[in-house]
Amino acid sequence: MKVILFSTVMGLFTCSSHWPETVKEVDLTKYSGVWYEISSITHYFQKGCRCTTAEYIASEKGYIRVINRCQKPESAAKIEGKAFVVKGSQNARLKVQFFWPFRGAYNIIGLADDYSWAIVGGSNPKYLWILSRRPFMDEILYNRLVSIAKDKGYHVEELTKTKHDCK
Repeated sequence: MKVILFSTVMGLFTCSSHWPETVKEVDLTKYSGVWYEISSITHYFQKGCRCTTAEYIASEKGYIRVINRCQKPESAAKIEGKAFVVKGSQNARLKVQFFWPFRGAYNIIGLADDYSWAIVGGSNPKYLWILSRRPFMDEILYNRLVSIAKDKGYHVEELTKTKHDCK
């Protein structure tokens, strides 16, 4: 079975120790739901993806279910995983696992008060995602979020906007 990795698979195979400043606290109930990828630093597991989403579902088993989806030219792709809160992080740092035993850093480095957008970075400054509750984002807001990520040391010059032209 061909497995395609994409979206929030964050730095699973990197050894960098970049720990960005995160938001102070995240309400996981408000954070749950579907997020649209507005842009990301594209990696091999995301090549050719468009209409990329990530869905987070709180589990009674102590983790968050993660369902990443995208459209590729030949087919739709989907991968499911789990996210675990890093103790003492007030839910702003997670470890995402798509394949045991590997877990990648998921750091929420920016978040709207109304949970309408989020900036997520990995432990490597080449892993960055800008997310929104809608598939499109105002250009002024987008540029502000890119600036926030740049100030935190991320390689924003490598960001690519995600196309959301799916039906």
